[in-house]
Amino acid sequence: METENRDYKYFMQDTGSVYLGGKLSYAEILQDEMVNFKFKSIVEHYIFKDTDPGTTLESHLYYMTKDQFSYRTYEQLRAKVKVNMLEDKKTFFGKKKTGYATKLMPLAELADMNLAQKKAKGVVIQELALSKLGLMAFSV
Repeated sequence: METENRDYKYFMQDTGSVYLGGKLSYAEILQDEMVNFKFKSIVEHYIFKDTDPGTTLESHLYYMTKDQFSYRTYEQLRAKVKVNMLEDKKTFFGKKKTGYATKLMPLAELADMNLAQKKAKGVVIQELALSKLGLMAFSV
């Protein structure tokens, strides 16, 4: 099982964003030397107010509601979530075909979906994307 999750445990960044794999737990994020100090501080001071260190990003984001303090924290960081979910697609001949599609959505859109909707659409959290500008502007 651990070898399957390794592909989804990563920290990457480009010029505008920071990306964290959905299978990372908050404890692993704090131990990873590649993750910047500011995000680690945000996790320790704000995310841990309503989240256990052993929780994975995937689980936390999937069950997150708008009344949680961690939701408000991620909103300030301009968080987006990369998900796989079932969607109806039109084929070349105009027929509908249901299949999985990858989508980068604002955290608010994910939090607006209730658990029944998430299960019906087969939502799978792949990645958390944070704006570097949001990280820079966040005051710890």
